[in-house]
Amino acid sequence: MRAGNDNHDLQVPGGHVPVMLDRVLELLAPALARPAPVVVDANLGLGGHAEALLAAHPSLHLIGIDRDPDAIERSTIRLAPYADRITLVRAVSDELTEVLAEAGHPRVHGALFDLGVSSPQLDEGERGFAYSYDAPLDMRMDRDEELTAEVVVNTYTAAELIKILRNYGEERFAPRVANLIIKERAREAITSTKRLAEIVRTAIPAATRRTGGNPAKRTFQALRIEVNAELTALERALPAALDALTLGGRVVVLAYHSLEDRLTKQVITARTRDTSPPGLPVPLPAHQPRFALLTKGAELPSEEEVTRNPRAASARCRAAERIREAVDEE
Repeated sequence: MRAGNDNHDLQVPGGHVPVMLDRVLELLAPALARPAPVVVDANLGLGGHAEALLAAHPSLHLIGIDRDPDAIERSTIRLAPYADRITLVRAVSDELTEVLAEAGHPRVHGALFDLGVSSPQLDEGERGFAYSYDAPLDMRMDRDEELTAEVVVNTYTAAELIKILRNYGEERFAPRVANLIIKERAREAITSTKRLAEIVRTAIPAATRRTGGNPAKRTFQALRIEVNAELTALERALPAALDALTLGGRVVVLAYHSLEDRLTKQVITARTRDTSPPGLPVPLPAHQPRFALLTKGAELPSEEEVTRNPRAASARCRAAERIREAVDEE
């Protein structure tokens, strides 16, 4: 997603603006009110949040990570006015620890995760992310990778397809969709987004098709997550970012579907709990929480923002602050 926000002065290429930008800036600002702060943007995308952060904090150094070479190229151009204060790296977010070490900033004051698929990936039909365009079944964020949606659709077993449709798409008709895919690909390989969308539509019962938007949405989401191992990357990258935060450092996560948000909640909640055994008169230092929640549940974009940018509608924002170093660091 990663599109749409309140600040029209920060228009990005294609007319998109960053999701929940004002709230992201507000949440990160206290952590960056210090000399020479460092932020890692783990999903750089079009660089909209990065640009706003650099403009708001004149001494900020920003480390931007994205696996998509197009995103790195676009952001390099966009952030050119701040060239001496940025380090942009083509990498997967779960390589965050290594990227920070190589950049000479193993500890940072802020971390931002703007998850999901970026606007150019959705809007450029040939990328194969969207069911609204007829395009090759690709869906790779990094087009140097070998696994594509076409490979998944045409080579995975029925059981494997059912598993990813259920786990990553939360598709309740996963067996029907998977079995029809198997049947149709035996007749002819499934190579286009249009044909796959039609197959999914046929597999979904008519009564269900009449509500809830395009019936292919969940299948396309599942394939995209599988192709790019998105949840696996987040599962490793978010804890790494939390570990990298200095005292008073903050993390902000924008998730766009329930799987991302659930995983984000689990990771952050685990760091904000006191894990002392029950019944002790005093909490054990080693078990005291290292982080405090900054958001109550998942915050949503304003109605005004959603009206301007429907893609922002699914955004869910969570944030936390490091309030204590680990015992072995104290």
